[in-house]
Amino acid sequence: MELRFAGSPRPTLGVEWELALVDRHARDLADQAEKVFELLESQHGIMPGTRVHKEFLRNTVEIVTGICDTTAQAMTEISDTLAVLHTVGDQLGLDFFSAGTHPFAQWTDHMLTDKPQYREIINRSQYWGRQMLIWGVHVHVGVSDPARVFPILNALLMKYPHLLALSGSSPMWDGQDTGYASTRALLFQQLPTAGLPFQFETWQQFEQFTADQVTTGIIESVGGLHWDIRPNPALGTIEIRVCDGTPTLRELAALVALMHCLVVDLDERLTAGEQLPSMPPWLVQENKWRAARYGLDAEIITDDACTERLVTGEISRMLEQLAPVAKRLECSTELASVADIPRIGASYQRQRAAARAGGMTAVVDQLVGELRAGTV
Repeated sequence: MELRFAGSPRPTLGVEWELALVDRHARDLADQAEKVFELLESQHGIMPGTRVHKEFLRNTVEIVTGICDTTAQAMTEISDTLAVLHTVGDQLGLDFFSAGTHPFAQWTDHMLTDKPQYREIINRSQYWGRQMLIWGVHVHVGVSDPARVFPILNALLMKYPHLLALSGSSPMWDGQDTGYASTRALLFQQLPTAGLPFQFETWQQFEQFTADQVTTGIIESVGGLHWDIRPNPALGTIEIRVCDGTPTLRELAALVALMHCLVVDLDERLTAGEQLPSMPPWLVQENKWRAARYGLDAEIITDDACTERLVTGEISRMLEQLAPVAKRLECSTELASVADIPRIGASYQRQRAAARAGGMTAVVDQLVGELRAGTV
């Protein structure tokens, strides 16, 4: 099965940011996405599937950028769309937030968006699929050639715990503190085609894998692979789906810049003739769990010799190494602000503080306020 990889002549950038809809008074999730789309179209000329997309559940919308060259360009598009969404939400008595989970909503109460691919997910995965009351961030970075995809992807997996620890924003589930920084990471991998990707050595191996998946009815197309990091052949990108929903524009910009820099750095090192590093899948899996469980307090495995270090120290070293790349990509300010997340506290830490002070409703209040603070 030949999979044509569109390729990108330059390291372009695209961002998808999922937002939850909540009732302004009850603070529970609101299945009102259809009404949001009606007003977006009638009042602002924004058609579904353009700047704002429908998602798996009717309590969710997704802001999507066009093809961008810089983090600043992507964030301008996102900020402009978010401002329009808040205008529509104000008319409907709705607020928005972005986090990996809602602290107390019941997954049994919410309606599926009526799309064949979503119905098939539920038909196949049943109980586990219905629990997908989760939100994330997806970042696409353009890659020139399919032969470069898996060396870059496999090396990116070594930075998985850094990204998850920084973005962890789902400590609460079903009204309880789970003890995890990212509950979403473990919930999502319940789907049969989600979770960590396989580490192929060549594009041809991936083509054979995909053919097997289609032949046996596991997926209908490559889009049915919901991996945490995956190739997107049609767009010519590597799509990084590690991060929990990100509550603030500032944090989103920081993480987008970081992911852009990571891919470009690896791509440039590959061009220079370097053999990119990788790690056995059992160590990658352990790192994912440690970051999901402990967040910024995680002690992670940094190489195939099983060296262990605190993730915060590794983040500092990573930012220093990527600074020259950020300068070339015109995102030095955004990349530098990654260091603010451990200093201020990641979202999972801020949510726990809000819950201790005012309970689960206070967590939603905080998330809503953090998102709106950047748009008023």
